[in-house]
Amino acid sequence: MTTHANGSFEVKITPQPVDAEAPGAARMLIDKQFHGDLEATSKGQMLAAMTSVKGSAAYVAIEQVTGSLHGRNGTFILQHSATMTRGEPHMTVTVVPDSGTGDLVGLAGAMTILIADGKHSYAFEYSLSVPAA
Repeated sequence: MTTHANGSFEVKITPQPVDAEAPGAARMLIDKQFHGDLEATSKGQMLAAMTSVKGSAAYVAIEQVTGSLHGRNGTFILQHSATMTRGEPHMTVTVVPDSGTGDLVGLAGAMTILIADGKHSYAFEYSLSVPAA
């Protein structure tokens, strides 16, 4: 059974030193605070690349989320993969299999990140199942 969670979040992105041997790449630290059905914090890292074509870029990220999802406490890991082709975005954010702990063991799902008027929100479709031994 799929469950839906919605809410908002604030994110702080901190650029890290750039490797001179990888001039098109950037690395950043992620620090988030989720509100709503997911009351949590997250810490992660992002690698990004820009191209010479305006509006074309990509990023990947891993973040560990710690908190409460619809009252269930634990942690889980989100994997981000995103590209933008001349301003047209394509993003997937999925729960890393078997990354749930505590009350979130067996968590699976995908999160949609929405940005409107400079504010961030999420729509999270997930399921919880008891993992096979």
